Amino acid sequence: MITRKKGLSEEGRLALEALQKAVKNALDKKKRLGQYAVIWQDGKPKIIDFSEKNQRETTPTK
Repeated sequence: MITRKKGLSEEGRLALEALQKAVKNALDKKKRLGQYAVIWQDGKPKIIDFSEKNQRETTPTK
């Protein structure tokens, strides 16, 4: 999660909150449906597999 205390306007803060809420809702939905999600972590894409038989996190290979 990205948070800033200084330098963010009220409009910017509201936009950031809306984006964070949208991402949380999308990931919650994927988890309920047993789908996977691709996120960016530590400078690399990462797959989060929410399927029942694959409760794991992996890093995609080329």
